[in-house]
Amino acid sequence: MTPHEYNKCVDLYADSIYRFAVKMLKDSELCHDIVQDTFEKLWMRVEEIAFEKTKSYLFTTVYHATIDLIRKKKRIGEDVGLERVTDSVTTVSPDLNEILQKGLSLLPEDQKSVILLRDYEGYTYEEIGSITGLSESQVKVYIYRARLFLKSYIGKIENVI
Repeated sequence: MTPHEYNKCVDLYADSIYRFAVKMLKDSELCHDIVQDTFEKLWMRVEEIAFEKTKSYLFTTVYHATIDLIRKKKRIGEDVGLERVTDSVTTVSPDLNEILQKGLSLLPEDQKSVILLRDYEGYTYEEIGSITGLSESQVKVYIYRARLFLKSYIGKIENVI
């Protein structure tokens, strides 16, 4: 990959990998660091990685960095914003996006990451499998379970409108 192609990768993918990291961690400063580290890793391997494979490489690197950070914070007992709530939303709420974000924050990391990659970033099941290291069938299972949880969390549409 040439320096021009590297710069093009930064222009094309920096925003989307940042959005993905923010959805996972909810900490914008930390996500800026992760994105910076990701592009540094890409630069260190610029001669090894083909330009066509950079999007997958970047998302894979960000995925692993966010999962590692979540696991590290859980190990040392820091709050990572993943509190569990057993009740579904039953009151009228004017902001469906807010409810959806809360529901996403309650998902396990694997389910959350695959649903974000599929529904927010538009990756195929095969691409998500290569990014996360999961089989295509496991990706489908995680997406199904995440959607099922979100459906039960949000509840009836009448409760949201």
